[in-house]
Amino acid sequence: MLAAAAITLAGMADILSPLGERFDANGHELYLVGGSVRDAILGRLGDDLDFTTDARPEQVQQLLRGWVDHEWDTGGLAFGTVSAAKGEHQIEITTYRTDSYDRVTRNPIVAYGDNLADDLIRRDFTVNAMAVRIGAAGTQEFVDPLNGLDALLAGVLDTPAAPQDSFGDDPLRMLRAARFVSQLGFTVAPRVFDAIRDMADEIERITAERVHAELDKLILAEHPLEGIDIMCATGLADRVLPEVPAMKLEIDEHHQHKDVYQHSLTVLQQAIDLEDGSPDLVLRWAALLHDIGKPDTRKLEQGGGVSFHHHEVVGAKMVRRRMRALKYPKSVIEDVATLVFLHLRFHGYGKGQWTDSAVRRYVTDAGDLLPRLHKLVRADCTTRNKRRAAALQATYDDLESRIAKLQAAEDLAKVRPDLDGNAIMELLGIPAGRDVGRAWRFLKELRLDRGPLPRDEAEAELVKWWAEQAE
Repeated sequence: MLAAAAITLAGMADILSPLGERFDANGHELYLVGGSVRDAILGRLGDDLDFTTDARPEQVQQLLRGWVDHEWDTGGLAFGTVSAAKGEHQIEITTYRTDSYDRVTRNPIVAYGDNLADDLIRRDFTVNAMAVRIGAAGTQEFVDPLNGLDALLAGVLDTPAAPQDSFGDDPLRMLRAARFVSQLGFTVAPRVFDAIRDMADEIERITAERVHAELDKLILAEHPLEGIDIMCATGLADRVLPEVPAMKLEIDEHHQHKDVYQHSLTVLQQAIDLEDGSPDLVLRWAALLHDIGKPDTRKLEQGGGVSFHHHEVVGAKMVRRRMRALKYPKSVIEDVATLVFLHLRFHGYGKGQWTDSAVRRYVTDAGDLLPRLHKLVRADCTTRNKRRAAALQATYDDLESRIAKLQAAEDLAKVRPDLDGNAIMELLGIPAGRDVGRAWRFLKELRLDRGPLPRDEAEAELVKWWAEQAE
């Protein structure tokens, strides 16, 4: 694996060699470090490069001046980090640190160090505590005092020091453990698992914004199901996303419903399989959360059955409440909640009994989310009965075919009333105001029910409706 990393880094000689020369010529050490080394070994190194050095930030800035394309500060300079860009590469160079923590927040009391070993032991996991010295003329030396390579080869996440100390310093590292499980497909060491389980309450020291940033990285990664499982097994999810472990409903003796939690993970995986290339944050969140309303709507029926009436309505409200608490943007919240609200509607389609009006409403209510809704509904089919699964997919094929025909004939993406506001005011002899809005909505409903109407027919219907309002 080290040979593969050497090949990867050799391909970056145009960045590493001149940078190493600059630091060496001025008597400073420079190491590629952390995730950059880990990813180089795994053959997945991107354009972001992290370095550490004994040089102080002002010295680093001086060494970079005239060589990088531009430099900026988004708050990292206060923690000893200089950020810059060179070509397509984003570079961060941080002075050795030996931080201490107040155990109240996760913000360190920054103290600069004078050697690499002390800097590495303060890092979150041993797989992120490896370094490669970048010397003059492109020379490289692999440094691994904490056996991070062994952990990497074993696919295990462990902390450099005792996990209780690491997580006590920065509780976000517990959530980062789950995130790295999702990104790398690794497991956590038993002592790390135990520490997270025992210290899960400490995550409440972390801001909602930080938590949601880690959750997004987790759910957008290659193995999100494993990361979610770790969160739930350790109790971490109970503090940051309690609606997910709450779906682990006890199966009734008649097995009248599936394990909602496992079903939701399956739907998430099947939604991922339907993605068009890049990960879709909104689709993945909707897939994971589409049934979170079931625990609150579960009802044992006479005869041993189980029902979850209106769980999509309750679930959409729960999505909004949880995602607001996690400080998600309003647009993301509404998109996820809308998908959760609409995911069951297809089941009223039967064997194609929907009228064209119902199909138009399905498309109109989904709006720009229609392609995602298609994927979510298809992913929600998790039955092991192959005949039933094939029938459901064929029925949805039929719905999509009908949608395509109506879209071709009517441009459903731009469904509007057959008369605009000016025409409404002129025909009814009314000024701009609430009545015009009411008339517009009546015509919009009429358009959805009956499709495009000739102008004279639309006018006649509006006049008739207006007369009824006056009665």
